[in-house]
Amino acid sequence: MKGRIRVVVADDHPLFLDGLVAALAAADDIEVVGQAGDAAGAVRLAGTHRPTVALLDVTMPGGGLDAARQVAEVSPGTRIVMLTASQDEDDILAAMKAGASGYALKGMPARDLIGAVRSVAAGETYVAPSLGWGMLREVTRPRPASAVDSLSVREREVLEGVAAGLSNAEIGGRLGLAEKTVKHYMTGVLAKLQVGSRVEAAVVAHRAGLVGDPLTRED
Repeated sequence: MKGRIRVVVADDHPLFLDGLVAALAAADDIEVVGQAGDAAGAVRLAGTHRPTVALLDVTMPGGGLDAARQVAEVSPGTRIVMLTASQDEDDILAAMKAGASGYALKGMPARDLIGAVRSVAAGETYVAPSLGWGMLREVTRPRPASAVDSLSVREREVLEGVAAGLSNAEIGGRLGLAEKTVKHYMTGVLAKLQVGSRVEAAVVAHRAGLVGDPLTRED
């Protein structure tokens, strides 16, 4: 059938995987073209079938995020949805950094998951509503215009790293700082920006235009 959404699904829990495949297959516009229990299998199937969407479990053997990066390489046209039980904002950032276009929670109703697959296949970005509303609040919450300007040079460099999706260890490596020192600067960044998490800080950074090549200045 022309126009069907071709999907590869990967999860290391057989019963959950079977239920997921059955739910997707029940939609007349979705065709499950492959299923795997680990990252290597997911990447292999993506390279073979070039699916419209790859639905990947974050915690499967081999790592869902690593699988996402490799799927993007072997099948650039494939849109990726990460499937997880985690609602941690840092995990969402990591998924976006890995190239995911969607972040769906295990346990969501089948109709919502099907809707997520359809949205991502249509070129949209999907974040589970329980997470999306929180992120939307952060984007629209008024903040002092000078919040970013109040940061020191080093704090700004750390924030640029966060906006680029880097971990504290990666930021430290680029700036020549110990990870605990980066954490210290990050505490100051959160306090000055009046936010409570790295995701919120990244949103502020993007709103302030800190989206260029990070951490390129010399001390």
